[in-house]
Amino acid sequence: MPIANLSVRVNERIRVREIRVIAEDGAQLGVMTPQEALKIAREQNLDLVEISPTAVPPVCKVMDYGKYVYELNKRAHEAKKKQRNIIIKEVKFRPNTDDHDYEFKKNNIVRFLNEGDKVKAIIAFRGREISHSEIGRRMMDRLIEDVAEAGSVETRPRLEGFSLSAIFTPKK
Repeated sequence: MPIANLSVRVNERIRVREIRVIAEDGAQLGVMTPQEALKIAREQNLDLVEISPTAVPPVCKVMDYGKYVYELNKRAHEAKKKQRNIIIKEVKFRPNTDDHDYEFKKNNIVRFLNEGDKVKAIIAFRGREISHSEIGRRMMDRLIEDVAEAGSVETRPRLEGFSLSAIFTPKK
């Protein structure tokens, strides 16, 4: 499965009047016609690859095209391997969540932050509970203090509809 986007012109597909040619070792061979450069490449059992089509004149290099494609794919694969996907985990509370449940969920938040994930803490209100949103605010403030050593608050707690939510990020 090739990763690289290969809209590169090779060998006979190079259709300009003159090109600047670079040898396989990086030495400048000068400006010449594509036919002359292709002849040099064929003598060395290599390909003529257009490196910079926007330059004046376009720059082409004598190289092994298969090896070039392989190295591009390898570099793209290595770059993809080093990426870290950021996952946002959600932990839901209720305004009347008991102490033991609160501690259990708080420990989960700390564990998620230590693993490097972001956490969205939500306090969900139902029905008339929204009229006592200060209970949820106190619980969220307590949670922010309890989780402070493992992570920091990215977005301050805000009330959206029937839920109060805040996002925590892990400390570096």
